[in-house]
Amino acid sequence: MAMEYTEEQLKKFNKDTIVQLFLAQQAQLKDIDNKLQLVLEQLAVMNNHRFGKSSEKLDTDNQIAFLEVDGEIVFFNEAEAIASITDYDEDEPVKTRSKKVKGKRAENLKDLPIVPVSHMMSEAELIAEFGENGWYQLEDEIYNRYKFTPAKVEVEEHHVGVYKSKKDNHFKKADHPGYLLRNSLVSESLEAAIINAKYVNAVPLYRQEQEFERYGLHITRGEMAHWTILCAERYLSIFYDYLHKKMYDYHVLQADETPVRVTKENRTTGDKHYMWVYRTGRLNADKHIVLYEYQPSRNASHPRRFLKDFKGICVTDGYQVYHTIENEREDLKIAGCWAHSRRRFDEAIKALPKSSRSNSLAYLALKQIQAIYREENKLADMTFEKRLEHRQLTVKPLVDAYFTWVKENLTKVPSKGKMHNGFSYSINQEKYLRVFLEDGSVPMDNNAAEQSIRGFCVGKKNWVMIDTIAGAESSAIIYSLAETAKANNLKPYDYFKYLLTEIPKHLDDKNDDFCESLLPWSENLPADCRKKQ
Repeated sequence: MAMEYTEEQLKKFNKDTIVQLFLAQQAQLKDIDNKLQLVLEQLAVMNNHRFGKSSEKLDTDNQIAFLEVDGEIVFFNEAEAIASITDYDEDEPVKTRSKKVKGKRAENLKDLPIVPVSHMMSEAELIAEFGENGWYQLEDEIYNRYKFTPAKVEVEEHHVGVYKSKKDNHFKKADHPGYLLRNSLVSESLEAAIINAKYVNAVPLYRQEQEFERYGLHITRGEMAHWTILCAERYLSIFYDYLHKKMYDYHVLQADETPVRVTKENRTTGDKHYMWVYRTGRLNADKHIVLYEYQPSRNASHPRRFLKDFKGICVTDGYQVYHTIENEREDLKIAGCWAHSRRRFDEAIKALPKSSRSNSLAYLALKQIQAIYREENKLADMTFEKRLEHRQLTVKPLVDAYFTWVKENLTKVPSKGKMHNGFSYSINQEKYLRVFLEDGSVPMDNNAAEQSIRGFCVGKKNWVMIDTIAGAESSAIIYSLAETAKANNLKPYDYFKYLLTEIPKHLDDKNDDFCESLLPWSENLPADCRKKQ
């Protein structure tokens, strides 16, 4: 607490004492100013999270570029990058009107069935208009309109022929489809529709119940939940386990996790559970696998078990448990995420007044990371070998310059601010952020994993929580197959319908080899499961 002096007391102090008092007061004011700046920064971040846009886009003009001269990395357009760039403004992107593409309508219609509808004048109408034999017909005027038929529900009444021998009294039934769930009204098409609505379109079961009621169909949310859990446990889990084994054949995986509330399992309401997601590397051109796994916590034992037979590189967001597992093994390497490094500077810049953004260290940090991304994006269509070669030539110098600059500027920012957090994250994660430079098949960020878990996060906002552990585990299986279908350009509804039709036929098989023909890239997959390219 600062001591207060009267005017008489100050007059009695000598010059040295007054100087020391002034310096102490100056230090206190500086400390107060730093604390005030931190409070204002936190307030700006909170307001942005609540009211602002989540976009992390930055303008692409006047990029910062780097050049290596005599073994040193230097800026060669730093002045232009800092001085001539217009103010950073996330909220006012430039809008351009997209040009119409000639022939796009015909392209959209070419694979749809055509139902001709005629509109012709009757003989009497023609005579009244033109007189007897007073006309001849020209070429029809043709226009197209989409016709939409809402959901239609019917009851299939299956009649199975039953036959009995006149000689030995044995019975024989005609061949017929197996039961999906015995003594249940659910069919493959109905269950696929329920799954597609909830796990792809994020429509909660209670809303589906209301929609079925409008069609005169009395299906409760409890029945739908029961059917979905049983189908996931009995059938879809077989294919999920097969995909899990298949995932170990890949060299690069990506991982992420998100919290979810699960109740009614002898746990306190609202306890934090987690949905983990693992997917094959984004740079794989095709044959993507996305797997969710529900776990009641976020500790290292879960990824340790899930990745126990995986040998390769796993891209993550910097969560420490992955680094712990890497230290335990010689055949697993963890790669970092540049998007998470960039995100911290984006938060820092949004906490600044717009007038000072383009002159800030946060802005310059974002421009440097953007330059790295710009060069990386040029390599998108290259083979892994060529990409690695070009990364060493064009991307690595930018990365080297970035880390040099970060370390030089760490001491120039308040120790508890957003900028310091951004600098510290980059420095602490440098080892992992550099891994993509060593392997052309490793992406430089973990955005693909975040995108794969986005469907779950959107659905979570609608249904808020999962009632039971069984429901959470079933959801993990179904979300896995839904996201895998989407990643491979399949139509989820048709794919689920196909899986629920085929898997029950193989329950008595001694192995899971039949799953090979169910893979999203299998040539045996029906054409109607694939999206039109």
